[in-house]
Amino acid sequence: MDTPKKPAGSAREALENLPDAELEVMACLWQRGDATARQIREEMAPYRPMTHGALVTLLKRLEAKGLVRKRKGDFGKAFVFRAAHAPEPVYRKIMRDLHERVFGGSGVAMFASLFETRPPSAEEVEALQKLLDDLRRQQGRKG
Repeated sequence: MDTPKKPAGSAREALENLPDAELEVMACLWQRGDATARQIREEMAPYRPMTHGALVTLLKRLEAKGLVRKRKGDFGKAFVFRAAHAPEPVYRKIMRDLHERVFGGSGVAMFASLFETRPPSAEEVEALQKLLDDLRRQQGRKG
């Protein structure tokens, strides 16, 4: 099965305007890769319990929008689902909305809140420092 691609046109619009339940199914697929409806339901159960039928309905809607692909599993009757598009456009929209609507455009306040909620690991701090260093270099080239 092919890897998720960048969405174009109506797929991008559909991705950026997903209802919460559909967004959570997509997030599960982006994190897991291939998954059966049962695997998705079990993973989502702690924060969004639902019946198998309700989840299958969501998957059918996502498939109709061109956001999810399915294939027959290797054994049994179960289908295996996969996100048809990469998650980055959705991540950008959610972060842009959060940044503007909740934090009034303050990136510092947004990240401070995130790190107060869940402090980064040593590896994450290292990766963040590299990101900051790269941003400084890019700004130096522009100025």
